[in-house]
Amino acid sequence: MQLTLWTYEGPPHVGAMRVASAMEGLHYVLHAPQGDTYADLLFTMIERRNSRPPVTYTTFQARDLGGDTAELFKSALRDAAERFRPEAMLVGASCTAELIQDDPGGLAGTSGLTIPVIPVELPAYQKKENWGAAETLYQLIRRFAVKMERAPGAAPRCNILGPTALGFRHRDDVKEVRGILSRLGIAVNVVAPLGARPSDLGRLGDADFNVVLYPEVAGQAASWMQRNLGQPFTRCIPIGVGGTRDFIAEVAGLAGVDAGEFLAEESSRLPWYSRSVDSTYLTGKRVFIFADATHAVAAARVAAEELGFQVVGLGTYSREQAREVREAAKRHGLEALITDDYLEVEAAIAAAQPELVLGTQMERHVAKRLGVPCAVISAPVHVQDFPARNSPQMGFEGANVLFDTWVHPLMMGLEEHLIGMFREDFEFHAEAAPSHLGHAAAPRAAEPVDPTPEAAVIEAPGAVSWTPDGEKELKKIPFFVRGKARRNTERFAEMNGIRTITVETLYDAKAYFSR
Repeated sequence: MQLTLWTYEGPPHVGAMRVASAMEGLHYVLHAPQGDTYADLLFTMIERRNSRPPVTYTTFQARDLGGDTAELFKSALRDAAERFRPEAMLVGASCTAELIQDDPGGLAGTSGLTIPVIPVELPAYQKKENWGAAETLYQLIRRFAVKMERAPGAAPRCNILGPTALGFRHRDDVKEVRGILSRLGIAVNVVAPLGARPSDLGRLGDADFNVVLYPEVAGQAASWMQRNLGQPFTRCIPIGVGGTRDFIAEVAGLAGVDAGEFLAEESSRLPWYSRSVDSTYLTGKRVFIFADATHAVAAARVAAEELGFQVVGLGTYSREQAREVREAAKRHGLEALITDDYLEVEAAIAAAQPELVLGTQMERHVAKRLGVPCAVISAPVHVQDFPARNSPQMGFEGANVLFDTWVHPLMMGLEEHLIGMFREDFEFHAEAAPSHLGHAAAPRAAEPVDPTPEAAVIEAPGAVSWTPDGEKELKKIPFFVRGKARRNTERFAEMNGIRTITVETLYDAKAYFSR
């Protein structure tokens, strides 16, 4: 086991909580000690839900371990059933309670409840949060979904699978995808788990196919439904203009409808900007991407094909989807980074010297330390990534959101550079400088004189070193080309056998590569 400050995913019972909290009429009884009871914090503070999550804990203490913790669980189960009156219940154990091996599923079977009780066995020390959510949804669908015969000639109908509580923009994605399906004349039968009841899961069979928005959560259940209910499912993820067009074509084929008129329309501003002369400022920007598999693969495609960025790093913490990410990385000439160690991700970002980072809450902190712009594209996220406004990642409107979220940090970085460049000009007063950092920026303090002689060097990880004056001059170059300037200068130094880079070396390299 590795001790870490941050984790990309929680234990698998948190994934079960996400499914239970997304649904109505379902209650989750979790065998857990005091200290594992943080569901309220996750769902009411971070996601800002207006209701408490439907989770009951046994909250046994150390003194209870010498008694009958099994009876404690059965009492909590019966009390929750009587108090909340759910249609069905989930039972399971937290990572700590797993060690005492009380078997919540077996205990629930002897509790005498008349409602369905679904045990979810989630190996806390082998699996993680997304796997737990996928396994929970799979067990629920296996329990309630039944095969149904569709009437010949009936209007096309589908289910939407995958959105959960605490998911990154899931609520807004569902709204956007519903709009796309409605324009195609395809009715939505059930959305699960978000907003569904256990009784709704019994109607899943009354659809022609399934739309899988998040394979990390719904892929396993969709595969089971294809085998047992005869329902095919979508593989295209509608993120970005190209992904959305592919998704529209795919669902139109599954539903047997004509999408030609819809595809002929262009309702996103991203392609317009990519064709404009202004977009040349963005061409070739180096971008590093690390997220869950769904968003990482989609972001790499949007960055390379729709914004003209150069993808210099691609990875995921979703080990169950590592194959898909590796295949995507090969298309960009990269080796995928598959890890759940944020320090390894930080080292890879520093080595790649990107000009934009697309990642999670962790990458936001890493990019801030490195002085690189960042946009969050995937869970894990914090409260600011659950906006009150509609802000999807999917569909044509989602492409607009991506455009704003990714391009604006680069633009604002240029603005701040210009402000810094002219701050010392006698006609430019810092107190009146317009800036997104504040209406009245404080004057910059004079930099202390470095007593280190110019001959001293700063050790670099490569074969050459930089003098303090050389590093100082390098920092005057805008951040969005600073990495390229450093690489070119070090390459020039190695070509000419220069071991120590000075200010003169920097400008000699600039002159050399300008020719």
